Amino acid sequence: MIVKKMPILQGFPDFDTVKNLSKTTVGSEVFRPVFYDIETTGLSRYSTFLYLIGAVTYENSQWYLQQWMAEDSKEEALILCEFFDYLKDKTCTIQYNGNRFDQPYLEEKYRSLGYASPFQGLSSLDLYQELKPCKNLLKLSRMKQPDLEAFLGMESRNFCDGGMCVRLYRKYIKSKDPKPAEIVLGHNREDLLGLGAVFSMLGYKSLLEGNYEPSEVSVQDGQLLLTLSLPFLLPAAVSVGNKEFYLTASGNTAKFLTGLKNGKLRQYYKNFKDYDYLPGEDTAVPKVLSQYMDKSLRVPATASTSYTWFPCSKEFLDNKDKQLQYLRHSLPCLLAQLETKK
Repeated sequence: MIVKKMPILQGFPDFDTVKNLSKTTVGSEVFRPVFYDIETTGLSRYSTFLYLIGAVTYENSQWYLQQWMAEDSKEEALILCEFFDYLKDKTCTIQYNGNRFDQPYLEEKYRSLGYASPFQGLSSLDLYQELKPCKNLLKLSRMKQPDLEAFLGMESRNFCDGGMCVRLYRKYIKSKDPKPAEIVLGHNREDLLGLGAVFSMLGYKSLLEGNYEPSEVSVQDGQLLLTLSLPFLLPAAVSVGNKEFYLTASGNTAKFLTGLKNGKLRQYYKNFKDYDYLPGEDTAVPKVLSQYMDKSLRVPATASTSYTWFPCSKEFLDNKDKQLQYLRHSLPCLLAQLETKK
Protein backbone atom coordinates (compact mmCIF):
# COMPACT_ATOMS: atom_id res chain seq x y z
CA MET A 1 0.00 0.00 0.00
CA ILE A 2 1.22 3.48 -0.89
CA VAL A 3 0.39 6.12 1.73
CA LYS A 4 1.02 9.82 1.23
CA LYS A 5 0.27 12.76 3.53
CA MET A 6 1.02 16.41 2.87
CA PRO A 7 -0.13 19.85 4.07
CA ILE A 8 -2.21 22.01 1.73
CA LEU A 9 -0.43 25.35 1.73
CA GLN A 10 -2.81 27.34 -0.46
CA GLY A 11 -5.93 27.16 -2.59
CA PHE A 12 -8.21 25.57 0.01
CA PRO A 13 -10.95 27.53 1.86
CA ASP A 14 -10.17 28.43 5.45
CA PHE A 15 -11.73 26.33 8.18
CA ASP A 16 -14.24 28.98 9.32
CA THR A 17 -15.51 29.35 5.75
CA VAL A 18 -16.01 25.58 5.49
CA LYS A 19 -17.76 25.52 8.84
CA ASN A 20 -20.07 28.45 8.07
CA LEU A 21 -21.02 27.33 4.58
CA SER A 22 -21.54 23.73 5.71
CA LYS A 23 -23.89 24.79 8.47
CA THR A 24 -26.37 26.03 5.89
CA THR A 25 -26.99 22.31 5.33
CA VAL A 26 -25.23 20.49 8.13
CA GLY A 27 -26.07 21.58 11.64
CA SER A 28 -23.59 20.41 14.25
CA GLU A 29 -21.88 22.03 17.21
CA VAL A 30 -18.83 19.79 16.77
CA PHE A 31 -17.52 20.09 13.24
CA ARG A 32 -14.84 17.75 11.93
CA PRO A 33 -15.28 17.54 8.16
CA VAL A 34 -13.56 15.29 5.68
CA PHE A 35 -13.39 15.97 1.94
CA TYR A 36 -12.87 12.74 0.03
CA ASP A 37 -12.69 11.27 -3.46
CA ILE A 38 -12.19 7.69 -4.64
CA GLU A 39 -10.70 6.07 -7.74
CA THR A 40 -12.09 2.76 -8.99
CA THR A 41 -11.58 0.50 -11.99
CA GLY A 42 -15.21 1.01 -13.08
CA LEU A 43 -18.65 2.16 -12.05
CA SER A 44 -20.09 -1.13 -10.77
CA ARG A 45 -19.55 -1.59 -7.05
CA TYR A 46 -19.97 -5.35 -7.51
CA SER A 47 -17.58 -6.20 -10.35
CA THR A 48 -14.81 -3.58 -10.07
CA PHE A 49 -12.40 -2.71 -7.31
CA LEU A 50 -11.31 0.35 -5.40
CA TYR A 51 -7.64 1.24 -5.75
CA LEU A 52 -7.28 4.76 -4.31
CA ILE A 53 -8.89 6.91 -1.64
CA GLY A 54 -7.90 10.54 -1.13
CA ALA A 55 -9.09 12.72 1.73
CA VAL A 56 -8.57 16.15 3.26
CA THR A 57 -9.06 17.00 6.93
CA TYR A 58 -8.13 19.81 9.30
CA GLU A 59 -5.42 19.04 11.85
CA ASN A 60 -3.47 21.42 14.10
CA SER A 61 -4.75 24.54 12.30
CA GLN A 62 -3.83 23.14 8.88
CA TRP A 63 -5.52 21.25 6.06
CA TYR A 64 -3.82 17.94 5.27
CA LEU A 65 -4.30 15.78 2.20
CA GLN A 66 -3.86 12.04 2.65
CA GLN A 67 -3.98 9.21 0.10
CA TRP A 68 -4.09 5.43 0.34
CA MET A 69 -3.36 3.53 -2.86
CA ALA A 70 -3.53 -0.24 -3.29
CA GLU A 71 -0.56 -1.72 -5.09
CA ASP A 72 -2.78 -4.50 -6.44
CA SER A 73 -6.38 -5.69 -6.11
CA LYS A 74 -5.54 -7.72 -3.00
CA GLU A 75 -4.88 -4.50 -1.08
CA GLU A 76 -8.39 -3.12 -1.62
CA ALA A 77 -9.43 -4.39 1.82
CA LEU A 78 -6.37 -2.77 3.37
CA ILE A 79 -7.12 0.75 2.14
CA LEU A 80 -10.78 0.29 3.10
CA CYS A 81 -9.75 -0.56 6.67
CA GLU A 82 -7.44 2.47 6.81
CA PHE A 83 -10.23 4.76 5.66
CA PHE A 84 -12.68 3.17 8.09
CA ASP A 85 -10.42 4.14 11.01
CA TYR A 86 -9.80 7.57 9.47
CA LEU A 87 -13.52 8.37 9.53
CA LYS A 88 -14.12 7.39 13.16
CA ASP A 89 -13.86 10.89 14.69
CA LYS A 90 -15.34 12.81 11.73
CA THR A 91 -18.76 14.47 11.74
CA CYS A 92 -19.33 15.36 8.09
CA THR A 93 -18.26 14.11 4.67
CA ILE A 94 -17.96 16.47 1.69
CA GLN A 95 -17.78 15.07 -1.84
CA TYR A 96 -18.89 15.69 -5.42
CA ASN A 97 -21.69 13.34 -6.52
CA GLY A 98 -20.72 11.19 -3.56
CA ASN A 99 -24.27 10.41 -2.48
CA ARG A 100 -24.90 8.67 -5.80
CA PHE A 101 -21.53 7.05 -6.38
CA ASP A 102 -18.70 7.27 -3.82
CA GLN A 103 -20.62 6.48 -0.65
CA PRO A 104 -22.79 3.64 -2.05
CA TYR A 105 -19.70 2.15 -3.69
CA LEU A 106 -17.76 2.21 -0.41
CA GLU A 107 -20.69 0.93 1.63
CA GLU A 108 -21.02 -2.12 -0.62
CA LYS A 109 -17.30 -2.79 -0.28
CA TYR A 110 -17.54 -2.55 3.51
CA ARG A 111 -20.60 -4.80 3.50
CA SER A 112 -18.69 -7.45 1.52
CA LEU A 113 -15.97 -7.33 4.20
CA GLY A 114 -18.52 -7.75 6.99
CA TYR A 115 -18.11 -4.16 8.21
CA ALA A 116 -20.86 -1.80 9.22
CA SER A 117 -21.05 1.40 7.20
CA PRO A 118 -18.54 3.98 8.50
CA PHE A 119 -20.92 6.68 7.26
CA GLN A 120 -23.60 5.94 9.86
CA GLY A 121 -24.14 9.08 11.92
CA LEU A 122 -22.13 11.25 9.52
CA SER A 123 -23.76 14.14 7.70
CA SER A 124 -23.12 14.14 3.97
CA LEU A 125 -22.66 17.29 1.91
CA ASP A 126 -22.80 16.40 -1.78
CA LEU A 127 -21.60 19.47 -3.67
CA TYR A 128 -23.16 18.30 -6.92
CA GLN A 129 -26.60 18.06 -5.37
CA GLU A 130 -26.15 21.30 -3.45
CA LEU A 131 -24.97 23.34 -6.44
CA LYS A 132 -27.22 21.86 -9.14
CA PRO A 133 -30.01 24.42 -8.42
CA CYS A 134 -27.45 27.17 -9.22
CA LYS A 135 -27.00 25.94 -12.80
CA ASN A 136 -29.02 28.77 -14.38
CA LEU A 137 -27.50 31.41 -12.14
CA LEU A 138 -24.00 30.30 -13.17
CA LYS A 139 -24.99 29.95 -16.85
CA LEU A 140 -23.58 26.42 -17.06
CA SER A 141 -24.72 23.75 -19.48
CA ARG A 142 -23.00 20.96 -17.54
CA MET A 143 -22.33 20.47 -13.84
CA LYS A 144 -19.29 18.19 -13.74
CA GLN A 145 -16.59 19.19 -11.28
CA PRO A 146 -14.16 20.35 -14.03
CA ASP A 147 -16.94 22.59 -15.43
CA LEU A 148 -17.24 24.35 -12.08
CA GLU A 149 -13.48 24.64 -11.80
CA ALA A 150 -13.42 26.28 -15.23
CA PHE A 151 -16.15 28.69 -14.12
CA LEU A 152 -13.90 29.73 -11.24
CA GLY A 153 -11.07 30.40 -13.66
CA MET A 154 -8.88 27.59 -12.38
CA GLU A 155 -6.02 26.59 -14.65
CA SER A 156 -6.29 23.46 -16.73
CA ARG A 157 -5.33 20.29 -14.92
CA ASN A 158 -1.83 18.88 -15.23
CA PHE A 159 -2.79 15.24 -14.88
CA CYS A 160 -4.97 12.85 -16.89
CA ASP A 161 -8.71 12.22 -16.61
CA GLY A 162 -10.33 9.39 -14.68
CA GLY A 163 -10.59 7.03 -17.66
CA MET A 164 -6.88 7.28 -18.40
CA CYS A 165 -6.14 6.74 -14.70
CA VAL A 166 -7.60 3.23 -14.86
CA ARG A 167 -5.33 2.32 -17.76
CA LEU A 168 -2.31 3.83 -16.02
CA TYR A 169 -3.11 2.02 -12.81
CA ARG A 170 -3.33 -1.32 -14.61
CA LYS A 171 0.02 -0.53 -16.20
CA TYR A 172 1.45 0.19 -12.76
CA ILE A 173 0.18 -3.14 -11.38
CA LYS A 174 1.99 -5.02 -14.15
CA SER A 175 5.24 -3.05 -14.25
CA LYS A 176 5.51 -1.45 -10.79
CA ASP A 177 6.89 1.56 -12.63
CA PRO A 178 6.34 4.49 -10.20
CA LYS A 179 5.60 7.01 -12.97
CA PRO A 180 2.04 5.80 -13.75
CA ALA A 181 1.31 5.65 -10.02
CA GLU A 182 2.44 9.26 -9.56
CA ILE A 183 0.16 10.41 -12.39
CA VAL A 184 -2.82 8.62 -10.83
CA LEU A 185 -2.06 10.09 -7.40
CA GLY A 186 -1.68 13.52 -9.02
CA HIS A 187 -5.10 13.22 -10.65
CA ASN A 188 -6.66 12.37 -7.29
CA ARG A 189 -4.91 15.32 -5.62
CA GLU A 190 -6.27 17.67 -8.29
CA ASP A 191 -9.76 16.28 -7.68
CA LEU A 192 -9.43 17.01 -3.96
CA LEU A 193 -7.98 20.50 -4.41
CA GLY A 194 -10.72 21.24 -6.94
CA LEU A 195 -13.26 20.00 -4.42
CA GLY A 196 -12.06 22.66 -1.99
CA ALA A 197 -12.36 25.39 -4.61
CA VAL A 198 -15.81 24.27 -5.71
CA PHE A 199 -16.93 24.16 -2.08
CA SER A 200 -16.69 27.97 -1.88
CA MET A 201 -19.43 28.14 -4.53
CA LEU A 202 -22.01 27.21 -1.90
CA GLY A 203 -22.19 30.95 -1.26
CA TYR A 204 -24.23 31.34 -4.47
CA LYS A 205 -27.05 29.40 -2.83
CA SER A 206 -27.81 32.45 -0.69
CA LEU A 207 -29.29 34.11 -3.80
CA LEU A 208 -31.67 31.19 -4.33
CA GLU A 209 -32.59 30.73 -0.69
CA GLY A 210 -33.21 34.37 0.18
CA ASN A 211 -30.30 34.48 2.58
CA TYR A 212 -29.48 38.18 2.12
CA GLU A 213 -30.59 41.61 3.30
CA PRO A 214 -31.73 44.57 1.17
CA SER A 215 -29.36 47.47 1.82
CA GLU A 216 -30.40 50.10 -0.74
CA VAL A 217 -33.39 50.70 -3.00
CA SER A 218 -34.16 53.23 -5.72
CA VAL A 219 -36.55 53.81 -8.61
CA GLN A 220 -35.37 55.61 -11.71
CA ASP A 221 -36.69 55.77 -15.27
CA GLY A 222 -39.36 53.20 -14.47
CA GLN A 223 -36.93 50.67 -13.04
CA LEU A 224 -36.46 49.30 -9.53
CA LEU A 225 -32.92 48.72 -8.31
CA LEU A 226 -32.36 46.73 -5.12
CA THR A 227 -28.89 46.31 -3.62
CA LEU A 228 -28.42 43.24 -1.43
CA SER A 229 -25.86 42.36 1.22
CA LEU A 230 -24.80 38.70 1.06
CA PRO A 231 -23.59 36.68 4.05
CA PHE A 232 -20.68 35.08 2.15
CA LEU A 233 -18.02 36.27 -0.26
CA LEU A 234 -18.65 34.88 -3.73
CA PRO A 235 -15.60 33.31 -5.40
CA ALA A 236 -16.40 34.80 -8.84
CA ALA A 237 -18.71 37.49 -10.19
CA VAL A 238 -21.97 36.47 -11.88
CA SER A 239 -24.41 38.37 -14.08
CA VAL A 240 -27.63 36.96 -15.54
CA GLY A 241 -30.90 38.29 -16.83
CA ASN A 242 -33.55 38.50 -19.51
CA LYS A 243 -36.05 41.11 -20.71
CA GLU A 244 -37.66 41.20 -17.26
CA PHE A 245 -34.74 41.44 -14.84
CA TYR A 246 -30.98 41.67 -14.47
CA LEU A 247 -28.93 40.39 -11.56
CA THR A 248 -25.25 40.93 -10.84
CA ALA A 249 -23.31 39.72 -7.83
CA SER A 250 -19.69 39.92 -6.73
CA GLY A 251 -17.94 39.86 -3.38
CA ASN A 252 -20.71 40.09 -0.81
CA THR A 253 -23.00 42.40 -2.80
CA ALA A 254 -25.72 41.75 -5.36
CA LYS A 255 -27.81 44.16 -7.44
CA PHE A 256 -31.28 43.32 -8.76
CA LEU A 257 -32.85 45.44 -11.51
CA THR A 258 -36.36 45.07 -12.90
CA GLY A 259 -38.81 47.24 -14.80
CA LEU A 260 -42.12 48.58 -13.52
CA LYS A 261 -45.39 48.40 -15.44
CA ASN A 262 -47.69 51.28 -14.62
CA GLY A 263 -45.85 51.62 -11.33
CA LYS A 264 -46.39 47.97 -10.42
CA LEU A 265 -44.20 44.88 -9.88
CA ARG A 266 -44.84 41.21 -10.58
CA GLN A 267 -44.91 38.98 -7.51
CA TYR A 268 -44.11 35.42 -8.62
CA TYR A 269 -45.13 32.16 -6.93
CA LYS A 270 -43.06 29.01 -7.40
CA ASN A 271 -45.99 26.65 -6.66
CA PHE A 272 -47.45 27.53 -10.07
CA LYS A 273 -49.45 24.30 -10.31
CA ASP A 274 -51.72 25.68 -7.59
CA TYR A 275 -52.66 28.67 -9.78
CA ASP A 276 -54.64 29.47 -12.91
CA TYR A 277 -53.66 32.35 -15.17
CA LEU A 278 -56.25 34.87 -16.39
CA PRO A 279 -54.97 36.17 -19.76
CA GLY A 280 -57.58 38.92 -19.89
CA GLU A 281 -56.38 40.36 -16.58
CA ASP A 282 -52.71 39.34 -16.82
CA THR A 283 -52.69 37.86 -13.34
CA ALA A 284 -52.74 34.49 -11.60
CA VAL A 285 -55.43 33.29 -9.20
CA PRO A 286 -55.26 30.37 -6.75
CA LYS A 287 -57.18 27.39 -8.11
CA VAL A 288 -59.24 27.22 -4.95
CA LEU A 289 -60.80 30.48 -6.18
CA SER A 290 -60.54 30.16 -9.97
CA GLN A 291 -62.52 26.89 -9.95
CA TYR A 292 -65.64 29.01 -9.58
CA MET A 293 -64.80 31.09 -12.66
CA ASP A 294 -65.77 30.45 -16.27
CA LYS A 295 -63.26 28.01 -17.83
CA SER A 296 -62.91 30.24 -20.89
CA LEU A 297 -61.35 32.93 -18.72
CA ARG A 298 -58.53 30.83 -17.28
CA VAL A 299 -55.70 28.50 -18.23
CA PRO A 300 -53.32 26.57 -15.98
CA ALA A 301 -50.53 28.84 -14.84
CA THR A 302 -46.95 28.09 -15.83
CA ALA A 303 -43.72 29.09 -14.11
CA SER A 304 -43.66 32.27 -16.22
CA THR A 305 -47.32 33.25 -15.67
CA SER A 306 -47.73 32.45 -11.99
CA TYR A 307 -47.70 36.02 -10.69
CA THR A 308 -49.82 38.84 -9.37
CA TRP A 309 -49.19 42.57 -9.41
CA PHE A 310 -48.64 44.99 -6.55
CA PRO A 311 -47.80 48.72 -6.43
CA CYS A 312 -44.18 49.78 -6.00
CA SER A 313 -45.34 52.32 -3.42
CA LYS A 314 -43.50 54.42 -0.88
CA GLU A 315 -44.60 51.88 1.72
CA PHE A 316 -42.77 49.16 -0.23
CA LEU A 317 -39.68 51.29 -0.82
CA ASP A 318 -39.45 52.17 2.88
CA ASN A 319 -39.98 48.63 4.15
CA LYS A 320 -37.06 46.18 3.88
CA ASP A 321 -39.22 43.30 5.10
CA LYS A 322 -41.59 43.78 2.16
CA GLN A 323 -38.64 44.02 -0.24
CA LEU A 324 -37.24 40.82 1.18
CA GLN A 325 -40.57 39.03 0.88
CA TYR A 326 -40.86 40.14 -2.75
CA LEU A 327 -37.35 38.93 -3.63
CA ARG A 328 -37.63 35.62 -1.80
CA HIS A 329 -40.76 34.80 -3.78
CA SER A 330 -39.78 36.20 -7.16
CA LEU A 331 -36.02 35.86 -7.61
CA PRO A 332 -35.88 32.02 -7.54
CA CYS A 333 -38.74 31.93 -10.07
CA LEU A 334 -37.01 34.41 -12.37
CA LEU A 335 -33.74 32.49 -12.20
CA ALA A 336 -35.54 29.23 -12.94
CA GLN A 337 -36.88 30.74 -16.18
CA LEU A 338 -33.41 31.50 -17.53
CA GLU A 339 -32.08 29.43 -20.39
CA THR A 340 -28.61 27.97 -19.93
CA LYS A 341 -26.15 28.04 -22.80
CA LYS A 342 -25.99 24.91 -24.92
